[in-house]
Amino acid sequence: MKTVVISGGTSGIGEALAYTYLKRGDNVVVIGPSPDKGEKFLTRADGLGAGPRSFFIRADLSLVAENEQVVAEIREKFPVVDALVLCARFFRSYRRVTDEGFEHNFALYYLSRFLLGYGLADLLEKAPRPVIMNVAGPGIEAGRIHWDDLGLERGYDGWDAMFQGGKLNDLLGVSFAAGHRGYRTRYVLDFPGGTATGFAGEFDPATAAHIRAMLRSAKPVEAGIAPIVAAIDSPPAEPLSAFFEGRRLDLRRHRSFDEADAARLDAVTRKLLAR
Repeated sequence: MKTVVISGGTSGIGEALAYTYLKRGDNVVVIGPSPDKGEKFLTRADGLGAGPRSFFIRADLSLVAENEQVVAEIREKFPVVDALVLCARFFRSYRRVTDEGFEHNFALYYLSRFLLGYGLADLLEKAPRPVIMNVAGPGIEAGRIHWDDLGLERGYDGWDAMFQGGKLNDLLGVSFAAGHRGYRTRYVLDFPGGTATGFAGEFDPATAAHIRAMLRSAKPVEAGIAPIVAAIDSPPAEPLSAFFEGRRLDLRRHRSFDEADAARLDAVTRKLLAR
């Protein structure tokens, strides 16, 4: 029996993965901000006969303090984590700053994944075949990292914020793998492609129309999660790997996985969090 922790596990791809592993007989911990969705998850899990193996942690993962509380709760309840699946993301057409002073997309899409991965690293290492599955957008050419304005105070755009978040997660994977050489934990970045699970966010009219068009041609969620499940069940041999719609990326060919940039981002992140 595995213990699988899923951020963003009450909707979309995260929810589909949660039920997949519950049906297999594993422990599943889902993290999300909505008590109603959490109760719905627990009720459905109970109906599947998986009540004792289902767990919901309510948390706003855009807040550093609540990520730290989540890590503490998981550490208290579980001696081992086999898989950490990072799915939480929320598109915003309009810039929002959290109560802690971070731009929301940066906080939820990047900082949360940094905090959960590093915070649970030792519990993962106790598992036979541990894996961190970061469901992001590896290797995407669009967008860039605004090194002098990570919070996008100057000229915010929702797509720009999302693309920057994907690139930050690419570098997070690089720095995590570099800092855990010799460890068993494998870090996997995966973009399954558009899936018909919705697209969580707050949209301006033009973006909302674009999202509706995207969803009309999206693949069923079962097809979208298949390669994710395969990588969790049989993690790649390399410390870091990345997949885009089922195609494995050559990390050496992509600027997105630059080791110097990864070290730079890691240092900036730790300085921000120390404040």
